[in-house]
Amino acid sequence: MKQKILIVDDERMLTELLAAHLQDCGYDTLVANNAGQALGLLSRQPDLILLDINMPGMDGMELCRSIRAHVICPILFLTARVTEQDMINGLGYGGDDYITKPFRLNELTARIKAHLRRDERSRQQKQAILTSGLLLVNLSERRVIYRETEIPFSRREFDLIEFLLTNANRVFDRDKIYEAVWGYDAEGDSIVVKEHIRRIRGKLREYTGEEFIETVWGVGYQWKRS
Repeated sequence: MKQKILIVDDERMLTELLAAHLQDCGYDTLVANNAGQALGLLSRQPDLILLDINMPGMDGMELCRSIRAHVICPILFLTARVTEQDMINGLGYGGDDYITKPFRLNELTARIKAHLRRDERSRQQKQAILTSGLLLVNLSERRVIYRETEIPFSRREFDLIEFLLTNANRVFDRDKIYEAVWGYDAEGDSIVVKEHIRRIRGKLREYTGEEFIETVWGVGYQWKRS
């Protein structure tokens, strides 16, 4: 069965171009030119969503925030915005990655393939539980539990926890983390990694009062597990 990609952008010429290109690459495509149309297509269960930020009415960030609790597939923002705060806001609303306009079709296709591969590996993952003190991380159910209380993490936040905890006490720089967690060979985006780490630390601190991820200044990050 072909994987389905939902393209959401108010520029009709762009959605037509992307749909034709992705169909040539072997994907089924769904097209929406506003948030209302996109909401109506979620029942088709897309495997990945390409989401423009600058849309009239409900913009891409608002749409992402409203659907993230109900949609587990990767969401990639298509945006001309390049400021750090815009990227932080988008990740906070539940986005997984950014593609900056204008972009090359081969780069977009590579990123789509990488995110879909990552999803497939997650679904095929066998039952496994990792521990760090009183913290339990169930890899198959993708749940993080502390003293019988589940700590809510986004899909990408959990991916980061899994990578760092699986490789506890090893230091990784931002480029390596980006490559490993986002799943493709590309220059790591330090803003993306930094913001996800900040959010993970905040949630862990709120629920446990402990610090699990250590910054090794000038080098990177490591999960500290005794």
